[in-house]
Amino acid sequence: MNLTHINEQGYARMVDVSDKEDTTRVARAQALVHMQPQTLTAIREGGIKKGDVLAVAQVAGIMGAKQTPSLIPMCHPLMLTGVDIEFEFDEDGSTLIIRSQAKTTGKTGVEMEAITAVSVAALTVYDMCKAIDRWMEIDAIQLLEKYGGKSGHLHRNLDNESLGNRGSLHSICISPERGQLKAEVEEAQVIFGSGIENDGHAGDWGRQVTCLSWESVLKVNREQNLNIGPGQFAENLLIEGIDLSRVGVGGRLKIGSDTILEVTQVGKEDHPSVVTRTFGVSLLPYEGLFCKVVAGGKIKKGDPVEVLINV
Repeated sequence: MNLTHINEQGYARMVDVSDKEDTTRVARAQALVHMQPQTLTAIREGGIKKGDVLAVAQVAGIMGAKQTPSLIPMCHPLMLTGVDIEFEFDEDGSTLIIRSQAKTTGKTGVEMEAITAVSVAALTVYDMCKAIDRWMEIDAIQLLEKYGGKSGHLHRNLDNESLGNRGSLHSICISPERGQLKAEVEEAQVIFGSGIENDGHAGDWGRQVTCLSWESVLKVNREQNLNIGPGQFAENLLIEGIDLSRVGVGGRLKIGSDTILEVTQVGKEDHPSVVTRTFGVSLLPYEGLFCKVVAGGKIKKGDPVEVLINV
């Protein structure tokens, strides 16, 4: 294996990326902070004397990502277009899970920025809490996912439930024309660059397939005392087990073994739709994912669904 950071004389160098193409680059990373249960509770309830631990750690992580080339000698200075830090409490494991996402458009990736972000955020959590829990442990600092460049999309296989990026296809629904409630089918053919076969939304445009969260449908039914089922919100696909609000424009969903959808739009104008006129409530205008088909294939109810990248 040739290491590109070593020159012909055996000395370290910064890799020349002049000839690489500018592409959208995204990376996600994770770090775990293990602590005593009472420490985790204190963080959640704001009981740390130094202040809001998560707020400070979030800012520190973002600053860490921006300072990566100052800390890691061979990293290129990048114009970051986005950095985000999120936290999850694992009560059973008495662990704070820290995840980051870094994004840029350029000639080299943002893996180091994402990893530095979670590292600095984790160190900040330790600093904020060490007075009450000196033996906290930081581990599992790792890249989760990267997108863009010559290597394309790569992701680490981790526990599906903790990542929240894998679920299943609850239902498939189609209608012959746009502006109608849809009927459920057991399986369907998804056509590259078009949409779902025999569905009125298929065509050469950016809203070929619409997706909604099954959990959102259940929530509306409970809150509004309704019994709205698959297709009645005029969606094509109901996806179960994934927080679709975390999938932005440019994000991709893989369904089954072959089909890949890319999000082109989140939400739309409700003017009012047949759904609103029928039920008095709607979901697609507020949280629907509108997608184009970048890889076609046959899909069926119950197929696995995976978030390839959040953008």
